[in-house]
Amino acid sequence: MSVLEDIIAGVREDLERRKQSVSLDTLRDLAQQQAPVRDAFAALGGGSANTSGLSVIAEVKRRSPSKGALAPIADPAALAAEYQAGGAAVISVLTEQRRFGGSLADLDAVRAAVELPVLRKDFTVDPYQIWEARAHGADLILLIVAALTDEELAEFLDLAARLGLHCLVETHTAEEVERAIAAGARIIGVNVRNLKTLDVDRSVFAPLAAAIPAGCVVVAESGVRDLEDVSAYAAAGASAILVGEALVRTDSPRELLATFKAVGAATLPAT
Repeated sequence: MSVLEDIIAGVREDLERRKQSVSLDTLRDLAQQQAPVRDAFAALGGGSANTSGLSVIAEVKRRSPSKGALAPIADPAALAAEYQAGGAAVISVLTEQRRFGGSLADLDAVRAAVELPVLRKDFTVDPYQIWEARAHGADLILLIVAALTDEELAEFLDLAARLGLHCLVETHTAEEVERAIAAGARIIGVNVRNLKTLDVDRSVFAPLAAAIPAGCVVVAESGVRDLEDVSAYAAAGASAILVGEALVRTDSPRELLATFKAVGAATLPAT
């Protein structure tokens, strides 16, 4: 069993427990009570020239399968507020509990603390989770191409659109990029972490990013350690970077995030 398959098996078990305690009808009612969805596509520079040069999706992330414990994050709302002050375009909140130490309570806390679009970052394998994300105030959800059939990907994109949500559609290979494009994805992530081995290979980003059509938001996921990585992703055509570990491990997330943005703005895309 691959790492992804193992994570999803746990996600499905936890999902069944939540379904027993909160009905889909309840989620639908809660979703209708939420404030209007914030436009994550526009926040990430989609639909117009990105005058900031590079957007940052800043992540609330306690741990990961590859690195273990990263940071305790006793107050996710306070961290999110720091990210907002540092110039983040979107706040990402891990809600998977077993491997990442997240929760829907973290999502609720962050949603109440910031005005920015919020990404519910989890392993979406069931329409229930999409309703759940909206019921908890998310504006954006993650869809991992490797975890979904073409039919599921199309179904989930359609449901998200009907709820007003945008989707960060994550890819790892050229074939997955093609599938994301064919499904109509507008925000496409290239994750340079191999889901089978958890190894990071930053060299895979540039060729995959080059295959993504103009008009899409291109997100570089994983492997952002320092200013050199930020500059390299920006030069290779990233519209945005998703950063978790580097930000949660620093004592000054606001300052580091602002520095990442400045470096990205100063880096011209490769021609």
